[in-house]
Amino acid sequence: MRLLDAESGRVVVDDIELARTSWSRFVGLMGRPRLDPGKGLWIEPCNSIHMFFMRFAIDVLFLDRQRRVKKVMLNFRPWGVSPIVFGARTVVELPSGTLTDKSLVGSQLTLDG
Repeated sequence: MRLLDAESGRVVVDDIELARTSWSRFVGLMGRPRLDPGKGLWIEPCNSIHMFFMRFAIDVLFLDRQRRVKKVMLNFRPWGVSPIVFGARTVVELPSGTLTDKSLVGSQLTLDG
């Protein structure tokens, strides 16, 4: 599945992996050597993440129930803990550098495919 900006149609990420079970949400990207360009991890439900045991930095989107972006974190490094983002329902983890700024805040995203 692809993740798109609903307003502009811009592709945010080409290939989203879903993490909806307790185990897949807990494990997330831990233990992976990298997240390839064009790939992402959709974690639901989730409103905060940790970077324990991670090997690489990521860009992070926090989305509400309507898939509107509430917060963007750029180049979030290993061993960090994000704040709780009140109102967030979903987290999307992307390779660091996928997002160049925080301009997606307020944008509505959609899954395609």
